[in-house]
Amino acid sequence: MDIATLVGLLGAFGMMLWAIASGSGLGPFIDVPSLILVIGGTLMIGFVHFPLKDMLTAGKVAKNTMFTKPVDNQKLIEQLVDYANRARREGILALEGVIQETSNRFLAQGIQLAVDGQEAEAIEAILSAEIDQMKKRHTKGQDIFFALGSYSPAMGLIGTLIGLVQMLQNLSDPSKIGPAMAIALLTTFYGAILANVIFLPFKGKLEQRSNMEIFSMELILEGILAISAGDNPRVVEQRLNAYFAPAARVSVNK
Repeated sequence: MDIATLVGLLGAFGMMLWAIASGSGLGPFIDVPSLILVIGGTLMIGFVHFPLKDMLTAGKVAKNTMFTKPVDNQKLIEQLVDYANRARREGILALEGVIQETSNRFLAQGIQLAVDGQEAEAIEAILSAEIDQMKKRHTKGQDIFFALGSYSPAMGLIGTLIGLVQMLQNLSDPSKIGPAMAIALLTTFYGAILANVIFLPFKGKLEQRSNMEIFSMELILEGILAISAGDNPRVVEQRLNAYFAPAARVSVNK
């Protein structure tokens, strides 16, 4: 689980609840019709914007903000250098057993291509295509949350306008103006929360997750190409460490 996401959500909602509780209490901030209008309206616009299949997978995509385990790139370098050592000593076919051992599908695919004797150009083309397609899939998920984050304040504004119209119809009764105005403002409040506490931060976290995964895949691609070319393990290590700042580099061949 990603602790930062959990802490951020709990902290943001916790501070809002504290601010509300220190004033009038939670009751005046709860209005079911306003919630239905903002949440339901935002989701319905999402169905207009995106295909049904994409919207139905939004919940699964959201889980990646908390439950995706990032790749340990330092261990990945150690693995790739170890594979380079094995290939150097015993030949590239010695890596065939690695394909079943690793849980990293992309790494297994790259090793399989190298073991099959594919040319470097073919390996790079196939693995690069995999990276590109993954980028497109991830971008689609990010786009959903960005769009929802854009539409939810608009739905809040629409709810406010509805509330104002209803308020203006009751100007003759001053006792109804205050509650109607409060309900009108609540829809804007709900829309702002959805956009700035949930949807847009989720989009940002998904983007960061995607960039981290792409980085790991590019690291694997570089390592596979080096192993396929028969590079010295020390050279493989240097090629992979070039992706990192000096302080984060790994020393495997001591």
